[in-house]
Amino acid sequence: MPLKKWADYGACSARGLALCVLFSGWTLGQEAAGAKAGQPDTALSLRVDTTLVLIPVAVTDSLNRFVLGLQKEDFHLSEDNVEQNVAHFSGEDAPLSVGLVFDESGSMDYKLKTSQAAVAQFLKTMNADDEAFLVEFNDSARLSVGLTTHTDEIEDALKKAQPGGLTALLDAVRMGLAEMKKARNSRKAMVIISDGGDNHSQYTAAQIESLVREADVQIYAMGVFEPTLSLGLPPEQVSGPRLLSEIATQTGGRAFAAALTSDLPSVAARIAVELRNQYVVGYYPKNQTRDGKYRHVEVKLAQPRGMSPLKAHWRLGYYSPTQ
Repeated sequence: MPLKKWADYGACSARGLALCVLFSGWTLGQEAAGAKAGQPDTALSLRVDTTLVLIPVAVTDSLNRFVLGLQKEDFHLSEDNVEQNVAHFSGEDAPLSVGLVFDESGSMDYKLKTSQAAVAQFLKTMNADDEAFLVEFNDSARLSVGLTTHTDEIEDALKKAQPGGLTALLDAVRMGLAEMKKARNSRKAMVIISDGGDNHSQYTAAQIESLVREADVQIYAMGVFEPTLSLGLPPEQVSGPRLLSEIATQTGGRAFAAALTSDLPSVAARIAVELRNQYVVGYYPKNQTRDGKYRHVEVKLAQPRGMSPLKAHWRLGYYSPTQ
């Protein structure tokens, strides 16, 4: 089967994991020119709906390098422990819609300038067909720049950032998910730049984790953590790394920790490279029940000869459509 680009799978629902409904329809009819006067045309219409689940997968080797050149036969999928048939496969780059969620709370004080530099580094990797938006947060979350292809607007907005206040991280993630519903590209990702120490959100971690499981968005985190021991830090900052990791893992993304703020630009580059080097595998679920329930997905890789052990990163599941 020839490789397909993401654009081939254009109309995906906002709920679930790149969950698409492919429509095919046709009509059999009698032309009016050949019918008798006053006799209605006869027509038979048939419309078929088929659910296609698409899963972005990043593959790395034992040295954490991205592995390209794999084939469809190298991927094995299961849904709720039932083996699935890989129907679609792509290893091509495609336009991205990216949301940047930027922490400006007081705990980010001395980390702010390097965090701004990391965002600038990430934006340099974006292509002409990509789009991005910016959510800034401290005591509250605010959409500073809506979806745009002009990334200089985001850099200009961040230059005005001033650290201070508490940390409404979870509210900011929710705002980012809402803005992402307007995205025009099929591939969607959010990048959180924060120490993860939420202490002022209206939403709970459980509520946000439920939302990210439903959203068709990969979430990555650049964790700006203290290089010293956690002794003396407030509880929310101690639990920050775990919170960011849990949010990211649910979506097939990852949380990268920067033990030193000087590591942030390289972390930003790493996330950009991962987003550009992913496979997309798709299948028609054998369980066609439209019950709205969560389906667990597992990806296994065949081990090519002569290569170090491979590791796959993928979204852990999706919600099936409802009737």
